[in-house]
Parts: sequence; C-alpha cells; structure tokens
Amino acid sequence: MKIYLDNAATTRMYPEVLESMMPYLTENYANPSSIYSFAGEANKAVNKARKTLAGVINAKPEEIYFTGGGSESDNWAIKAVAEAYEKKGKHIITTKIEHHAILHTCEYLEKKGCEVTYLNVDENGSVILEELEAAIRPDTILISVMMANNEIGTIQPITQIGEIAKKHGVLFHTDAVQAFGHIAINVDAMNIDLLSASGHKLGGPKGIGLLYIRKGVKIGSFIHGGAQERGRRAGTLNVPGIVGFGKAAEISNDLLSQRTNKQISLRDYLIDRVLDEIPNSRLNGERNRRLPNNAHFCFRYIEGESMLLMLDGKGICASSGSACTSGSLDPSHVLLAIGLPHEIAHGSLRLTLSEDTTKEEIDYAVDELKKIVERLRSMSPLYEDSLKSGGNEYV
Repeated sequence: MKIYLDNAATTRMYPEVLESMMPYLTENYANPSSIYSFAGEANKAVNKARKTLAGVINAKPEEIYFTGGGSESDNWAIKAVAEAYEKKGKHIITTKIEHHAILHTCEYLEKKGCEVTYLNVDENGSVILEELEAAIRPDTILISVMMANNEIGTIQPITQIGEIAKKHGVLFHTDAVQAFGHIAINVDAMNIDLLSASGHKLGGPKGIGLLYIRKGVKIGSFIHGGAQERGRRAGTLNVPGIVGFGKAAEISNDLLSQRTNKQISLRDYLIDRVLDEIPNSRLNGERNRRLPNNAHFCFRYIEGESMLLMLDGKGICASSGSACTSGSLDPSHVLLAIGLPHEIAHGSLRLTLSEDTTKEEIDYAVDELKKIVERLRSMSPLYEDSLKSGGNEYV
C-alpha cells in the first residue's frame, strides 16, 4: 500500500501531460529557434503553452518567461531587480518565512552591498501589513513575499501587499510556486510585478518553471548566451517541459473550483480528526486562509524524523516541511518564525493532499498516525513526566 500525502513536495504527473509531451520527445524534436518549417511545430507548441500559462494569472503571453524551475525564477527576480534598480536604492523587503530560494538569494545580495529587511510574521505566519509599510524606505526597490507558505500553507494578503507596494512605487515579487494552479491568481488585481511558478507542483513535469515579468519592469537577463526568451533567458527551450507545464496548468485551471471544494472538505476532516484524537497536537498556520490541500501539525514530546520513518513503514508518504531542507537536522525556520520553540518545532508533520486523495486514505493515515505518536511518546521521559503532572495542553 502507498498513500501519497506529500503533494507540496511534488505531484504525480497527469497522464494527459505526459501524452502532450511525447511528440516533442520523439518525432517533433526540432529546436523552436530554428527558421525551417520543421521547427515551426515546436515553436507553435511553445507559444500555445505560453498563452495558456499567461491566462491562468491574467497576464499577457509576452510577459511569461520560461526557466528551469521555481528556484531559478526566484533567483532571477531578486538578483535582476537588485542590479537594474541599484541607482534608485539597494534595500529589499522580504519575510522570515520565505523559501530558501529567496532567503539565500537575499543573503547573497547582502554580501554584495544590499540591505534586506526580514519581516516578522504573526503566530499563523501572516505578514503584518503595518510593519511591512513601515519598513519601506526611499531606497526600497523590491518587496518579495510568497503567495502561500510551502510548509504551513498560510495564504498571504497578497492584494493588500500589492497595493502598498504600488502606493510607494516599489516593485512587488511573489513566489507563487505553491499557489500557482491551486488558488485563483490575477496579477493585475493583485498589483504583482513579478511572479515565480513551477511545473511539478501542479501535475506537470519537473525542471520547468516560469517568471512573470510585468511589461515595463526593466530587468536584465539571468542567463547570458543566445537570444531565446526575447533576449532575457538564454538556452535552448525545453519544449517537452514547456508543453507539459502548459497542459498541467490547463487541467488545473479547469478543475480548480471542483478540486478546491473537495480538498478543503478532506483537509478540514483531517485537521479535525488529528486535533480531536491526538492530545498535545497543534495546527500550524491559518485555520481557514490556507492552501486547500495543506495540513501542518506539531506533536509535543516526539521527534519528527522518527515519525516520518514509521509512517513510511506503513506506506504513508509525508514530510516535516520543505523537501528542499529534508536532509537538515535543524528545526524549520518557518516554525521558529511563528514562535515555536526548538523542541516543539522538531515534532512537525506536513500532510498535503491531491485531487486523488480519498477519505479512506485519510482515515488510514490518521489511525496509523495515532498509533505512531502514542508509541513514540511511550518512549519519552518528558511525556511521562507530563502525564504525572496531569498536563494535557499543547503549550
């Protein structure tokens, strides 16, 4: 038995996506930048995908630039803005709970002379809008806030952040890797200037992403070489990946309302069962303003890695947080930023659903989780002391 509850790490590719990609891996293998008619078919396929992806976020096709994935898109957005607008200033605003593709890029730029303000968030991981606006200075050139957190699932007040950025004449970038294809996005209504997304988070292939760059935003290329992507991103286009990304976005967009309703219902059922049936458990992130498929918990008196290994032994695929830091022994920077102490942050579990997840799978996962938590706590002297003192509170 395999129950896959780690869809925030990656998703199963839709069969239709693989089918759409196959011709460009076999007979239609031409380089779309070539001028002969054989290459024209590949070029048409790229243009179609670009139009589809732009439509998902209400952008123009010429504002979509293909990349190798979300991390590249984040790097490009932050570094290129810092370079292009350095005469205006060198101050960037972000948050303490961003993906490391943002945080490590900002740390790199600090070594190059930029100043970065890392905003605190509240106990649910939400940006405090008053603190954001107060952090803006005359030399602020960019605000970068992720649309939805990849660990705890909290959806940020993106429209209000965009309004603040626009009011002060500051560019606004959002890492929408977890949100793209899962919640409605409108770059005009949200005043977004740059947006990152990745194909494999919504049933598409790995190794393909995009950066939306609003027309008029003057940033340079990230990869130098050829004239691909209107001179802004050199390198032969990944035609199969682009076609697959476009198809995945089309499917996700068509299923958005139906899938969202189903996932919210199952997510809330999962959350209620865990909180009601496992003592000393805590939900992390906003209760309602969170990604439809995300449930993130902490369990006191246990260590998360042991829990994951035991879940794996029962055929349940889960994670403690970002797949990008799964090899780290340090507690999640996101959980520390929302105020959890190290010993509690270590006992975290992220369960993320797909449209294929069933109630029966949720029931099985929770039933096994209860047994695992009970077993691990039976080996904890701290839990034994808590029982003796009559404590049954999470904090």
